[in-house]
Amino acid sequence: MIKVSLTQNRIHVSGHANTAPYGSDIVCAAVSAITLTLIRGLENIAYMSLYESVEPGNICIEWQTINDTGKALIDTWFLGILGIAEEYPVIELKTDNE
Repeated sequence: MIKVSLTQNRIHVSGHANTAPYGSDIVCAAVSAITLTLIRGLENIAYMSLYESVEPGNICIEWQTINDTGKALIDTWFLGILGIAEEYPVIELKTDNE
């Protein structure tokens, strides 16, 4: 199970999908790829200052302030996560709204 938590100033992604052997899991690869791309976008396109921790099976992104570009990037990332979760029900989503 991959757990995705989104709050007002933090994203935390943890766990493994376990839909294939380690290193061959397309769900883990997809979630990792779009989340790592989000980090680069927040830094290099939205010019946001971030705290980031990236380890196998655990990615945490935190920020103090967010601009409109950063919000758009996070919204787009979240749409990607929702799309993956629709196809592969091994993602547990938790947001501030729940």
